[in-house]
Amino acid sequence: MKHPFSIPASAIVCFWSTIAPANAQVDVTQFHNHASRDGLYVDSAFTQSAAANLTRHVNFDGTIVGNVYAQPLYIDTGPGGRPTIIAVTESNNVYALDALDGSIIWQANVGEPVSAGVPCTIIDPLGITSTPIVDLASRALFLAAMITPDGGTTKKHLILSLNVDTGDINPGWPVDVEATASYNGINFTPESQLQRAALGIVGNTLYVGYASHSDCSLYHGWLVGVPIDNPASVTAWAAATTAGTHGGAIWGVGGIASDGNNPFVTTGNTFGTNGNWDGGEAVIRFQPGPIFSGLPSDYWVPTNWLDLDNLDVDLGASGPLLVDVPGATPSSLVVALGKDGNAYLLNRDNLGGITAPIASAQVAVYGALHQAAAAYRTNQGTYVALRADGSTLSAFRITGTNPPTIATGWTLSRDGCGSPFVTSTDGTSNVIVWVVGTGDLSGEGGDQRLHGYDGDTGAVVYAGGGANELMAGTYSYSTTGIAARGRIYVAGNNKVYAFAAPTPTPCTGRCTPTPRPRPTPRPRPTPR
Repeated sequence: MKHPFSIPASAIVCFWSTIAPANAQVDVTQFHNHASRDGLYVDSAFTQSAAANLTRHVNFDGTIVGNVYAQPLYIDTGPGGRPTIIAVTESNNVYALDALDGSIIWQANVGEPVSAGVPCTIIDPLGITSTPIVDLASRALFLAAMITPDGGTTKKHLILSLNVDTGDINPGWPVDVEATASYNGINFTPESQLQRAALGIVGNTLYVGYASHSDCSLYHGWLVGVPIDNPASVTAWAAATTAGTHGGAIWGVGGIASDGNNPFVTTGNTFGTNGNWDGGEAVIRFQPGPIFSGLPSDYWVPTNWLDLDNLDVDLGASGPLLVDVPGATPSSLVVALGKDGNAYLLNRDNLGGITAPIASAQVAVYGALHQAAAAYRTNQGTYVALRADGSTLSAFRITGTNPPTIATGWTLSRDGCGSPFVTSTDGTSNVIVWVVGTGDLSGEGGDQRLHGYDGDTGAVVYAGGGANELMAGTYSYSTTGIAARGRIYVAGNNKVYAFAAPTPTPCTGRCTPTPRPRPTPRPRPTPR
């Protein structure tokens, strides 16, 4: 058994600055680190030999209150210049934690969560489910929460902006989605909608996607756009708005992807369409707003979409993954992964409408593929790692050919499997695919350990550690981790966990830690 990771606080301060250059960009401000949703973290500390000796930092506090489905975020220069972890819970609690020792810098509650009266919900209590996003330029944290202001009778979906340094709600927020979102004569109905897709920012607009509670009620897939500097001006789009139709949920945990200019989403199954496509089972590229052009170049739908609808086999079980493949024609791709077990390659610049994809292949068990995949590149090629089902982790390779194809990678059994994420020392070397041995939606099953695998072969790099490496309260495909400055952070129910790779020998004599005040967290008022 490894010895628990424990070094003096002064040593932590010393080696913290040696892991990455002072000007390195190490902030993790959104789901899977980048707008492409690739899940790649470049960190020189994670050589494969160092990763093999990873240990959980047992002196890292990380105590929070509430169940957690969202990925944590990391801000290198947080409140008072302190490296900071942001974590959110279904109890509508928001935390800024010191990234070194896990102590609370500030905490806020954004309203009472909903715990009754939501049909078919699989989450109780229901508060903040999706991964928030940080805009460093404005020092703002954006999140979406379901609240009740009166003990359960009234239910609201709020979009909020909090000051990263204090936890206070920024002026002009929150946005009440019911009061501001409508499209094609359809109004947003809070009780029917679930928000679990990770938030995205493109340009100056925040995008929030909405889905359903297990396909219950007359729901729609909604994409809501809120200008960061003018939250009163909301633009919305909804799927399946023709009379008699509904559905088209935006529910993949990866949420909104972006190429820097346009938001991309995937949608799920629709109902009552009479064979006329109405926004479901699609990859859609929006113009800023969001505005859907309706042009075939801005959406892709598989030719068997109606069969997928009828069988409840959502294309939207995984969010879009944007991948660039050197040598391929086209090289700018969208990877879509559906419940039918297929991976699809699409031309990101011309999606094509209702048509065959550039390439497709069966990469997972039918009906089981719902997760957030990750993409990475090694000297052997471009890979996509995915949770093929609850007990299988796989990777396939995209060929740099004209046209690109899907080639065999590796597959392994992993009992309990969250969404993968990837580390590399320089972007292509020492690639490690990480995954948490998660529980199911009830939080049970899996080994509740972190595991690492060679990105080229799937060979074991880190086998989960000893007794000290256990993590309680992880969830099925939604749990994923992040890497920052030689550490991996994973959020579970009521706790954030930190793992550390071996570090350079701490400096002695010349470095004295700067004392840092630790303010007492203040309660935050419930927004009205």
